[in-house]
Order: sequence, then structure tokens, then C-alpha cells
Amino acid sequence: MELFVAEHIEKNFSNHKALDNVSIRVAEGCIFGLLGPNGAGKTTLIRIINQIIAPDSGKLFLDGEPLGPKHTSLIGYLPEERGLYKKMKVGEQALYLAQLKGLSKHDAKTRLTQWFEKFDIASWWNRNVEELSKGMQQKIQFIVTVLYEPRLLIFDEPFSGFDPINADLLKSEILELQKNGATIVFSTHNMASVEELCSDIVLINKSKTILSGKIKDIRNSFKKNIYEVAYKGATDKLQLGENFKVISSKSETDENIIKVQLHEGSSPNNLLNILLPQCQILSFREILPTMNEIFIENVRQNQ
Repeated sequence: MELFVAEHIEKNFSNHKALDNVSIRVAEGCIFGLLGPNGAGKTTLIRIINQIIAPDSGKLFLDGEPLGPKHTSLIGYLPEERGLYKKMKVGEQALYLAQLKGLSKHDAKTRLTQWFEKFDIASWWNRNVEELSKGMQQKIQFIVTVLYEPRLLIFDEPFSGFDPINADLLKSEILELQKNGATIVFSTHNMASVEELCSDIVLINKSKTILSGKIKDIRNSFKKNIYEVAYKGATDKLQLGENFKVISSKSETDENIIKVQLHEGSSPNNLLNILLPQCQILSFREILPTMNEIFIENVRQNQ
């Protein structure tokens, strides 16, 4: 079942077309990657979903209903840009923002206390925002975004400013939110995080959709029949024949590693049958392209 749908969205600014017939379908309970280079149109789409601006044409639906003002409380948005008031105390500001989203002061205080303890930041409650690092401010904004438990969460570069330990903490919390029923739209340039967290993606470039679908299907569709073989034996003595091309090789302490591309008509079994009499195979696996490689290849082709 789809929680959010955008159909044929168009948006123009003066002489610039920001979105050109962009459609996305976000299944309930999934983590959906909204990808694209700078200036592709991602932020415009996010602002349209949040009803900050309206599309020139197209339709948007949340939970099967046309998107409207009544859905504001069902959507949580963590922007890339920091939006906290620097002179206010952290706790005071978090309470204020939580109440703007409809929570009572008592419920807001209870939930904030739990989140501050979970993130080990209870001691920051009475400090001014301007005293906090970029990463600390992002923690506060993350908490305020998820505090009222919206059904659709939109995270724009949520790991910006975080060290690896805190980035890992945030990833764990995002997965926990998904486990508890939240649907998440996740915009980032970090393709490793996309592979780790997302099940589906859309790639936008120059205002148009150039790639969409499930990550596992996309990676399989771009594979190039390359296999990595780790083995014991002399690299220069291997005879593979004309149907296989060694594209890289390296030697380590107790093993050699080669990457072999299979020509059309050849199979992994063919390669194994040729290798087995010549060496001791330690591991054999297919190399699928990373989302980072696919991102770069597709964006360059559409320049």
C-alpha cells in the first residue's frame, strides 16, 4: 500500500523549470531515497510535499486523499539548513516547537525528556543553541521532527555535521522509526547510506526523473558480469581463455584476488570449471555496481 504519491509534478520559477513531469510512489513503512545532484529539483519537491509552495500542475496524495492543509500534522520535515533560534535555550525552544505541532506542554516535556536521555543530551537543556555544534543542533532538530510521531518523515541530509558514532546512532533511530510504522523519504548525497537504509529510490536530474525503482533491481540491471575470485596460486600462471577478461588483480599475504569480466555467452560455472584445476579457490562472488557508481553514470549520461 502506498502512503504518499506524487503524479506528474511540474514547477517553474521565472525562466527555470524546477520539476518536469516528476512522479514518485512511496510505499507505507518504507525508507525511500530521493536522490539527485545539486540543483536537480529535490528541494523544490520537498517544499511542495510540505505545502510550502504549490506545484504548477500535477497531483499529490497522502494515504489515498488529495494532499491538503489537514495533512500538515502527519508530515515531519528535517531540513538540511539549521532553523533553530540561536539565543533561545535548547529545552525552551524544543518545548515551543513541540507545542506548535499540537502536543500539550506536559506531553511535550515527557517525550522530550525521554529523547534527551536517549541521545545523552539532558545536560544541554538550559544551554543556548548558539553554544552547540552543528551536529548537536541537528540532534535537537531531529528530536523535534520525530517527537509528535508523524506518519511521513522527510529527512534532508540528516547526517550532515555528524561524526561516525553519532551518524550511526541516527541511522539506528531511523530504522527504529521505520520498525514502528513511520514512512521515510530520505534525501542525501551519501550513496553508502542509501544502500544501507533505502529499499526504493528515485533519481532526479535537471528537473526530470531519470531512474526509479527498488535498489536491488536497479543494481542488478546495471551489473556488468564481473566476478571477484580469491584463490591460492600464482597469478601469472592462470589460463582463462578468450571468454574471460581479467580487469584487475592484486596479491595479499596468503591469497591472490582477481576481478574477471565474463564475455557474452559465458557463465560463472564456466569460469569456475576453468579455475578449479589451476588453483585453490577461497571465495567467488559477483560484483554489483554501487549506487554511487550508478548515480555518477546516470547523471553524466543526462548532462
